[in-house]
Amino acid sequence: MGRIVNGMDRNTALGEFLRSRRARITPRQAGLSDDGGSRRVPGLRREEIAQLAGVSVDYYVRLERGRRLNVSESVLDAISRALRLDPVERTHLFQLAKPAAGRPRRTATRPQPVRPGLRDLLRILEHTPALVLGRRLDVLASNQMARALLTDFDALPHRERNLVRFMFCDETARSLYTHWDTHAQDIVASLRRDAGRHPHDPLLAELVGELSVKDEDFRRWWADQNVYRHTHGSKHFHHPIVGPLTLHYESLTLPADPDQRLSVYTAEAGSSSEEALRLLAAWIRHPETSHGQHADH
Repeated sequence: MGRIVNGMDRNTALGEFLRSRRARITPRQAGLSDDGGSRRVPGLRREEIAQLAGVSVDYYVRLERGRRLNVSESVLDAISRALRLDPVERTHLFQLAKPAAGRPRRTATRPQPVRPGLRDLLRILEHTPALVLGRRLDVLASNQMARALLTDFDALPHRERNLVRFMFCDETARSLYTHWDTHAQDIVASLRRDAGRHPHDPLLAELVGELSVKDEDFRRWWADQNVYRHTHGSKHFHHPIVGPLTLHYESLTLPADPDQRLSVYTAEAGSSSEEALRLLAAWIRHPETSHGQHADH
């Protein structure tokens, strides 16, 4: 039996990922001639991917159907090129295709510890929202600015200190993020990547199952099989206290623990967003006097 990915046989997960990537490629994109006839499936056919990857059709069909195969790296490389995978998707494919090595180890369910030095760093960044994320996008630690920008994670039970749950279960998130759909899809794709890295995580399986039942958007985007790695970018907010902000983020994987990363939000120097962050910091210090002073006044 294959390894389990969130309640799903790992070989099945591999097959679903391959089918989803195959479905998005047109013959024209792949450099193949389109016969002009109707296609029963979107994207390329299995035999076309096999041709592009230089493997037999039978071999590729068995791989996509979840048959247990010990796939070589050279074959996975060829399939990655045929499916036009980006680096994050390629890594995800390799993780799904890795053969099981002995008895599977379950991921620990206790909260991941955060080093005291990291907590000190968060405290020192008193004018900048910053937080430490772990597996499943659990919020392991956050500073006052991050809690004021997003939500007070420290006030929540440990199980609920999670960015995915915040995005889909807290109604304030939908009004806080100006482009909620885009950010929510990225969050789901990041969780999908985590599922490939930690196939035996019972808390991740629980989270996916819970949100799949509760939220139609999550269920649909999870089925898309997209994977994403947050490294840097911009996010647009409309904060109830300080108004609109455009913040840049840097997400840094910690060398001592690759399952933790430090995310820091900054504003462009001299921008209205920088002023909004100053107002947010002032509101933290004196909430009774700063309420309602929007940066877009």
